[in-house]
Amino acid sequence: MNMLDPLYALAGLLTAPVWSRKARADWPARFGRTAPLPGAAAGRPRLLIHAVSVGEVGALRSLVPLLTAHAEVVISVGTDTGIARARELFGGGTGAARVPVVRYPLDFSFAVRRFLDAVRPDAVALVELELWPTFIRACRRRSIPVAVINGRLSSRSFKGYRRLRPFLRSTFASLDGAAVQDETYAERFIAMGVPADRCTVTGSMKWDAAAIADSVAGADALGAALGIDRGRPLVVAGSTGPGQSAAENEEALMHAACLAAGPEVQLLCAPRRPERFDEAAAALPGCVRRSVVSSAAGGDGRGRGSASAGRFLLDTIGELRAAYALADVAVVGRSFFGLHGSDPIEPIALGKATIIGPAYGDFGTIVEAFRGAEGIVVCSGAEVGHHVGGLLSDPARRRALGERGRACIRAHQGASQRHADLLWSLARAGGR
Repeated sequence: MNMLDPLYALAGLLTAPVWSRKARADWPARFGRTAPLPGAAAGRPRLLIHAVSVGEVGALRSLVPLLTAHAEVVISVGTDTGIARARELFGGGTGAARVPVVRYPLDFSFAVRRFLDAVRPDAVALVELELWPTFIRACRRRSIPVAVINGRLSSRSFKGYRRLRPFLRSTFASLDGAAVQDETYAERFIAMGVPADRCTVTGSMKWDAAAIADSVAGADALGAALGIDRGRPLVVAGSTGPGQSAAENEEALMHAACLAAGPEVQLLCAPRRPERFDEAAAALPGCVRRSVVSSAAGGDGRGRGSASAGRFLLDTIGELRAAYALADVAVVGRSFFGLHGSDPIEPIALGKATIIGPAYGDFGTIVEAFRGAEGIVVCSGAEVGHHVGGLLSDPARRRALGERGRACIRAHQGASQRHADLLWSLARAGGR
């Protein structure tokens, strides 16, 4: 036990009314009870890559294949949805590479000890940030190098971390490397304690993970299952979120915007979090729910909705890219009510004219790059109906916006190889 264990226990007890509202699986693994992995093959160091959730997991699509040529890779994830996505991409399905996927432990000393005993990494890479003091300290005691890759420290997060800098400075200073997305993030990591000679700007792997394509497998089947009319315009609002009060949310905002754009406009919403599916359905009158139409034939049809209403709810995980492929206009959610945005790269990589709200702080570098290339529309909630209608009425403008966005993606690619080079050198050093 260390001094943080009782503090974590107290914090867990005080916040139980909040976190206990959501069902969480795999509690033994959260406390470090991970099945021991077999020993690494001779000459192949083992690299543990930790991705917090779905977004960070997606950024690894281009990196993992570069690493598996030289090292054994294990991916750890903290959230249930992130675990599901990692196993879909890397756990033996149709993903880029087959690697073990494990649950990242809570930062109790006993849980971290069990986890490291089971995985036995030679080096650790933390995607974007996710620095837990006990884990970092345990790696240092075992002489396991730890680096942050695709490093990102938003202005909001930096304010919080800076208040805790006296307690976290040694944790940041213990990093063997920090490969960050831009100069602003580099300054923040250094201010938190990372030695300047260990902090490098490598760009964002999310640009590399973008699969530029004109079609997506499964998109036509998704459209047919939902009953989407391919002869009518479709707006796809992805990663939508709640508003600042119980009376508002982004699904309702998009419903009103599409009504303003014209009665023929169809809308598909994909909420960011599964616990909001029912709330989102209530904001989309008569919507067709994906979870219902994909259930076994012969059901009673309750909650199926009517495709003629032109409202659709993607209340499943892993189909958002296919939905974006059907869109005439894409809207990126969690950006209209102060939730700091979602990643706009995926719809733009598909050539879609894309709109995002003004609250995109968590993806500021990416959105500003698109804005500089005139490859995205940024607008307020009050303006979104106007911009949706304008884009739907001008196919040439939609195509030009999408192509400028794709050109921006191509210009920013290459970070995955730079991260692979850094991690290969760390893995070799740790495996000696």
